Amino acid sequence: MQKKIAVELDGYDRRLLLALQEDARQSHVALAEKVNLSPTQCARRLQRLEQAGLVRGYAALLEPEALGLAVLAFVTVNLDKQGERAMRAFHDAVRAMPQILECFSVTGEGDYLLRVVMPDLRSLSRFLMEELMRVPGVREIRSTVVLEEIKSTTRLPLP
Repeated sequence: MQKKIAVELDGYDRRLLLALQEDARQSHVALAEKVNLSPTQCARRLQRLEQAGLVRGYAALLEPEALGLAVLAFVTVNLDKQGERAMRAFHDAVRAMPQILECFSVTGEGDYLLRVVMPDLRSLSRFLMEELMRVPGVREIRSTVVLEEIKSTTRLPLP
């Protein structure tokens, strides 16, 4: 993980970050045109924002259904114990499971909330019962299957 450096954002920085969120594959020349800077200034600002930890990385957003991953589910997990060892073991197990796209430690009814993708409901059931429930320390799981995606974005709202 990169070290976070405090950085003040001006209008150019904000426009640059917004343009990157729209299309991170743009050339520095195209980005510079969008934010009204020279390509050199744009590249320098982008490097400063990356070094400050504001840009974590670049990724391609794939279409899950086109890749045979038609089921999206949210899974709430409760652990038996909240000790450091149990939590570390759970974290390690989750990181090793590629079906789990995201894992959050949460407040409320569960200890963790997972976002999981699977090819079909049978696969989801098998994953929950034969893999996730067998992780040491897992006491209870509850799943919610997504019927329709209304909004999904990777773009953060910038002031």
